[in-house]
Amino acid sequence: KEVGKLISDAMEKVGNEGVITVEESKSMGTELDVVEGMQFDRGYVSEYMVTDTEKMEAVLDNPLILIADKKVSNIQELLPILEQIVQQGRKLLIIAEDVEGDAMTTLVVNKLRGTFTCVAVKAPGFGDRRKEMLQDIATLTGGTVISEELGIDIKEVPVDMLGQCESIKVTKE
Repeated sequence: KEVGKLISDAMEKVGNEGVITVEESKSMGTELDVVEGMQFDRGYVSEYMVTDTEKMEAVLDNPLILIADKKVSNIQELLPILEQIVQQGRKLLIIAEDVEGDAMTTLVVNKLRGTFTCVAVKAPGFGDRRKEMLQDIATLTGGTVISEELGIDIKEVPVDMLGQCESIKVTKE
């Protein structure tokens, strides 16, 4: 009876467009937790990017979000945008096909030194589905998907093409 009431409440709160997930609790209680925003199944690309080592998660408040439909491996691509973010005292979330090479190394080293905080995650989905999901993220955050079709390189991206959100939590998954 209690679970039925919770599901009914959940359906009422999220409406027709919402998603309801039932998960096993770590406690004995039953609870309803309404989360606004978006969630996808991709975690940080390096555990060195976590901000909370106890929970092994990265939490960014008011971050800028770079959404790229490509691999980021050269730090030179990111430097212009990183300089602007550091000047503004903001944090950065990178959602890309992958972040690797000297781009990854430089982001991790600067995070460990405390120069700036950046978390990178692999883009969700594959193929056309990935493009759609990145576009959904861009729409939700007010950003632009940086892609080959757009004809703009990451190093040319102005801050106003980045998305923004109130808060983001990234876990291993």
